[in-house]
Amino acid sequence: MKITVCGAAGRMGQAIASVVRSDENVQIAGALEYETCPAIGTGNPVIESSCELEKYLPLSDVLIDFTNPDGALKNLEFAKQHNKPVVIGTTGFIAEQKEKISEIAKSIPVVMSPNMSIGVNILFRLIEGVAKLVPEYDIEIVELHHNKKKDSPSGTAAKLSEIAAAAIGQNINEVGVYGRKTVLGERRKDEIGVLSVRAGDIVGDHTVYFAGPGERIELTHRAHSRDTFAAGAIRAAKWLVGKEPGLYDMQDVLGIKKI
Repeated sequence: MKITVCGAAGRMGQAIASVVRSDENVQIAGALEYETCPAIGTGNPVIESSCELEKYLPLSDVLIDFTNPDGALKNLEFAKQHNKPVVIGTTGFIAEQKEKISEIAKSIPVVMSPNMSIGVNILFRLIEGVAKLVPEYDIEIVELHHNKKKDSPSGTAAKLSEIAAAAIGQNINEVGVYGRKTVLGERRKDEIGVLSVRAGDIVGDHTVYFAGPGERIELTHRAHSRDTFAAGAIRAAKWLVGKEPGLYDMQDVLGIKKI
């Protein structure tokens, strides 16, 4: 399988290149970055400008995107023109952009997930189950990432909060509280707190707290290396080849939808 990686000089792009080097069944056809990226002309494979995307798409089986919301949508449009499947690991999309992705996915197969590790996708399922079992407990989510991460909360924390809210019959847009500095009184019973920490070189930690009378349940995932996310992206790319058009996620890839 041949892939083109958009965002090749970023942390995830480099991790994907590392994983591919140890997988004899995958090759990188193109490694691309934004036009003014200082990494262009360096690396193995050599990183080229995203202007070359249309050259590499015909040579690729799948496009993997770890860029930014605007760049990912542009790349997705090119992939649609060439009828190529896309794996999107980019986060930070607004509702309107997500709708656009859903529309394009009617024409080509797309896997989009805020986190492509096996462990986090199992955590998604666990959160749903626990929330349904103790809907009266307070729910708080704390996520930690490196100090270069641009979006907060993380896409994973946002997904966790959406799942938890839906499991107790709430809409996260109505009950979500992000950070907490207030003099307006005690915590509302129906709110779900999402707190972000940005420090050092933390790869990614997510903890969901369910706190009730006299006890609390803590479910935590800690990423030790970005290679686990990169391996997930490659697994998604392999799975996506030959699939019908549609918008899929990592739980589809892992076959854990119905656990």
